[in-house]
Amino acid sequence: MWQQFQQQGAQIGWDFYGPVILFLALIVLGVPVWASIGMAAVAMLLASGVLPLSLLGESLFDGIDAFALTAIPLFILTGDVLVRTGLSRRFLDVADALTCWARGGFGAATVLVCGMFSAISGSDAAGAAAVGRMTIDRLVESGYPRPYACALVAAGACTGILIPPSIAYIVIGLVLGISAATLFQAALIPGLLILVSLLVTHSIVNYRCAYEGRNAITVREWLSNVWGAIRRGWYAFIVPGIIFWGIFSGRLTPTEAGATAVVVTIIIGFIIGTLRLSDFPSMMASSAKVNGVILPIIALSLPLAQTLAALQVPQSFVFAVTALTENPYILILLMIGVLIAAGCVMETTPNIVILAPILKPLADEIGMNEFHFCVMMITALGVGFITPPLGLNLFVVSGLTGEPILRIAARAVPFVFFMLLVVLLIAYVPSLSTFLLPEIYR
Repeated sequence: MWQQFQQQGAQIGWDFYGPVILFLALIVLGVPVWASIGMAAVAMLLASGVLPLSLLGESLFDGIDAFALTAIPLFILTGDVLVRTGLSRRFLDVADALTCWARGGFGAATVLVCGMFSAISGSDAAGAAAVGRMTIDRLVESGYPRPYACALVAAGACTGILIPPSIAYIVIGLVLGISAATLFQAALIPGLLILVSLLVTHSIVNYRCAYEGRNAITVREWLSNVWGAIRRGWYAFIVPGIIFWGIFSGRLTPTEAGATAVVVTIIIGFIIGTLRLSDFPSMMASSAKVNGVILPIIALSLPLAQTLAALQVPQSFVFAVTALTENPYILILLMIGVLIAAGCVMETTPNIVILAPILKPLADEIGMNEFHFCVMMITALGVGFITPPLGLNLFVVSGLTGEPILRIAARAVPFVFFMLLVVLLIAYVPSLSTFLLPEIYR
């Protein structure tokens, strides 16, 4: 493949490879991702000279000067308010009532509440932390080994970037110039498929290991439990209802839906008496910390992406790969492999900003729908949240419980396997991503 790169008209040499090696070395040394990306971008600009270094300052501003990005802090804040008001526990009560009849019922409820939380916060790490605090100790009391309980929460929280609204889809929409609201529509069925795959995996594991038994309950008692849980916490579902109704009906943009969700969640918190004015400083600071990790990565990734484009790296990549094979099925499999490998060693945001412009031309070359490509990319990257060495969700639940990361990762293997099956299904069945889209986008 490297020979094919050299045959391409673009003069790709150490002005490209050197900064890439520098970037990887900095990541291995533990330098923050945003700083590693910034140093690699500066090195590539200086070495190649394809663009003036003065571009850096302008690109840093342009990278975050986008109205769509204001949705990110709003969804992050909504998730934080959701936890502080106790509304997230109402989701758990409803999920527990829905699954109490099943073998492994509370484990299934844990996965469901992860999906519910994802439909509001759009962040997997926030979901892992919030749901983990509520469920891990109770899972252990129900008979689950602590490493498996941690793995279950970490896997369930992967839906944070897969079930819309999702921060990842906002970022990739910005990078590729695609409507985030339309991406949310495309991602709904694939996101739910991932959720179902996690439930199936948990059911199989629990059946084989007999961690949690079945509760003896009649249909009448089950309906009574469900109705009671909904009656006690119905107001919690106003927030996801507003988000989904606003975005999918086209009446609200993702940013407007996020702003509305924040206001409504705060009002509900005041009404039920679980939120006070004194909570706001710490709540804002917590959300700002999360947002402060994401936006610098986006800002510094843009000049790097522009430099790669000027060096014609995307075109060279397409030329090299298609010279090896023109079979679209093999090319899709190759893209999935690249994305999963990247997801194992780097966070989703830099992967999106760097890899999306490189892989998108290859997807166009094989006639792949752009929305289908985005959904496949985000879903494949999502697997990386529970795979070492990075595995962000593994670190979150390990930090909550003190459980070693490798022990959690070992218990997460079945979830990784079934998620990979869904990734392949999404990749090779485009209609799963385009079914809900208007005819013009299919």
